[in-house]
Amino acid sequence: MLPLASNIAGNIHDTEHLERVRRSLRLDPHPLRRCVHALMQEGRSDVEAMQRLPETCREPFAAQVALHPLTLVQTQGSTLDGSHKRLYSTAAGDRLESVLLDTPTGRTSLCISSQVGCRAGCRFCATATMPAVTNLSTGEILDQLVQANQHLRPLGRRVRNIVFMGMGEPLHNEAAVAEAIEAITAHDRFNFSPQKIVLSTVGVPEGMRRIAERFPRLRIALSLHHADQLEREQLIPLARRHSLEQLRAAVQDVVTIQNQHVMIQYLLLHGVTDREQDCDALLSWLDGLQCYVNLIPYNPINDGRFSTTPRDHRERFAERLRAAGYMTYIRYSQGADIDAACGQLATKAP
Repeated sequence: MLPLASNIAGNIHDTEHLERVRRSLRLDPHPLRRCVHALMQEGRSDVEAMQRLPETCREPFAAQVALHPLTLVQTQGSTLDGSHKRLYSTAAGDRLESVLLDTPTGRTSLCISSQVGCRAGCRFCATATMPAVTNLSTGEILDQLVQANQHLRPLGRRVRNIVFMGMGEPLHNEAAVAEAIEAITAHDRFNFSPQKIVLSTVGVPEGMRRIAERFPRLRIALSLHHADQLEREQLIPLARRHSLEQLRAAVQDVVTIQNQHVMIQYLLLHGVTDREQDCDALLSWLDGLQCYVNLIPYNPINDGRFSTTPRDHRERFAERLRAAGYMTYIRYSQGADIDAACGQLATKAP
């Protein structure tokens, strides 16, 4: 049996620690690379990955290197669409969720969390109701992908798309998230195309610019949700720190840096963000931007504060945007029956 992560000083995603252990065991780099490849690119089980190492090294290696910084506590499958919510615990006992999504195209996406809780405080999001906020480490972010692929491998599948849209504001944990993206896209780690990764933010202008510079092919999504400053502040307290003008300038800079469209995410709250004047404000804010729009139906979080925009109303809102020349999509939310849809992730204390 492998030792528990909490009893080990470092994990397999800590490359400096991994190299120290390799040298102390006088382990040839090649079998270690095969072990890493088996775990990160092939989705092999822990036992199969460890078998890539010389037999005499396996036990001392396992005593010093944790394969999983997270412990899987529970999985919950949707009866509506096949999505799965996965509850994890960190070594410190914090709990987080990530979601495996089966898209209509057959490509499996993983919604990754970057924090336990979230400081953005969005009024419509269950994660904001969690009492404490903790940044996840790079290894804890990456282990969500490792364990997802291990779950999928017996089914003959693997994660094809990654969205940083789970718990937390990724740019409030920028260093760990950026290191995780480096590992996910590195040829000798996960070897993932950056074009298959979306980072979603409620709006941290300088962070958006830094991420765009560091990962020019990564897709960035801005969760706008309202194009009126005062009303946006009522929905997203973080908006008080960054004005709509600052966000628009950041989007323009990101487009220039990356030479690709930015995704603008807009939550439809009935009578709050979906009125004619709201669409007018949004069209005015979008004017001249190289972007496309992703409209998100509201997923209730049982506080009764907001309600979902009716389907025909959503379609009319989308048609106005399309008529103005913007590629516009209405998101199909998955996992609503297990509180795994957009805005519904939240955990209770152990």
